[in-house]
Amino acid sequence: MQLQLKVWRQNGPGTQGQLKDYHLSGISPDMSFLEALDFLNEQLTASGQAPVEFDHDCREGICGSCNLMINGQAHGPQQRTATCQLYMRHFQDGDTVVVEPWRAQAFPIVKDLVVDRSAFDRILAAGGFVSVKTGSAPEANSIPIAPRDAQTAFDYATCIGCGACVAACPNASASLFTAAKVAHLALLPQGHPERQQRVLKMTAQMSVEGFGDCSNHGECQAVCPKGISIDAIATMRREYIKAIL
Repeated sequence: MQLQLKVWRQNGPGTQGQLKDYHLSGISPDMSFLEALDFLNEQLTASGQAPVEFDHDCREGICGSCNLMINGQAHGPQQRTATCQLYMRHFQDGDTVVVEPWRAQAFPIVKDLVVDRSAFDRILAAGGFVSVKTGSAPEANSIPIAPRDAQTAFDYATCIGCGACVAACPNASASLFTAAKVAHLALLPQGHPERQQRVLKMTAQMSVEGFGDCSNHGECQAVCPKGISIDAIATMRREYIKAIL
């Protein structure tokens, strides 16, 4: 199959970027999207041009590194799919595909399609952990946890921190990411001793980093590769109100 790619190229944070056109032929429908970018980079390198910079690591939808905006949609057209799990069979022969980085003030562009997502790390460092001594792993049934709470906490804990929620939100809000971290610990007994200071510190850091406020558009939930519900944001808000009161 053949594709016309429009790829964002930018040499660095302080430089002007632009979309550049590339024609790809001989693409297999069974290639992943990242493999197609590898294919492009092989051609660019062979012709003496600079390859396109993009982030990736596990290529299994686990690490959250493959943060690309594809045809204006975070991670592309396939729901609950990270870019590395998106295959070229989801596109038509001859399609024009626009590839851009995440667009958010808190995610400054490093080069081409690579953005700096260390703001998420600082939000986690502010309180997304359990620091109290919990001892060794207890016997499974010694701390009763309602099955619904355990499952919900697990669902929130699957957040991979890719940043799609920020990229899709018209306000560039990190509420879904922060809420997933706050809510999953709030549902578990081990997270209760620090639950008040956790939500206050993490939401404060979220504001410091320059993320916008949530206005309930729901785009974050729609593009999340793990399908995390905006119910987490409601839980975070309740935790916040209880903490300040």
